[in-house]
Amino acid sequence: MAGLRDTAACSSGSGGGSAEVNRAVIVTVSRFEPGADMDRRPGTKKDTKRLHRILTQLGFQVKIEEEDLSAEEIYQVFQEASRGSVRDCFLAVLSSHGEEGCVFGADGKPVRLARIFGFFDGPGMKNKTKLFFIQACRGGDLDDGVEVDSVESADDPFSQSLSVPVDTAVIYATPPGYAAITGYSGAVFLQTLCALLEEEGGRDLEITRLLTRLCHSVAYTFQARGRHLEGKKEMPCFLTRLTREVFPFAKNSDVPTDSMR
Repeated sequence: MAGLRDTAACSSGSGGGSAEVNRAVIVTVSRFEPGADMDRRPGTKKDTKRLHRILTQLGFQVKIEEEDLSAEEIYQVFQEASRGSVRDCFLAVLSSHGEEGCVFGADGKPVRLARIFGFFDGPGMKNKTKLFFIQACRGGDLDDGVEVDSVESADDPFSQSLSVPVDTAVIYATPPGYAAITGYSGAVFLQTLCALLEEEGGRDLEITRLLTRLCHSVAYTFQARGRHLEGKKEMPCFLTRLTREVFPFAKNSDVPTDSMR
């Protein structure tokens, strides 16, 4: 498949070899076919470049999809990725237009997230940590920053969670029913994740602590600008079926990536 760039993480050991590493796949759709009737998404290259640099520094083997893929091609990328081996963590970033339960390929056809997650429910990924960062709208509502007890969704959240494999966390840029915000400087959700991983101590956090900090930072420090979005907010959320404490970004050898506590 054309357009894939594979960047191997450097090893400090001698002899190279085929030792397993943690892997990351970044799939971004920024331009859509004319028939799809979807706007171009600015700022995606900034997100991809920054994610690639940071994840590579953290020891991940990063594969970037450099072309705007159709829905079927996106399925193929993740099906192939699910068949590879990892040391203990697989990470995916999927960035596009979306609705609840799906994102869209460049052809305007939906990519069902449940199907993507299902690829990673096989024996090859058993006991491996899987992290999915979804930068996409889940509806058309805009967040005014009003505190609410719950958000109604057309889809049953419990049934959605059943499609997520064990030892997996799915991190969404926004709750069900709401739009995700991006701009020429990138997506606030992904840019904030990068900033946290660049901070001293951020990469050493257990994953649920890191994700909680990510949600707090976006919710309380971000406010959109512009004629149509002025004052609007964003609140990431995550779903986890992790069965142990996980430190996927810790480079220090005395901090295990997976740890039973």
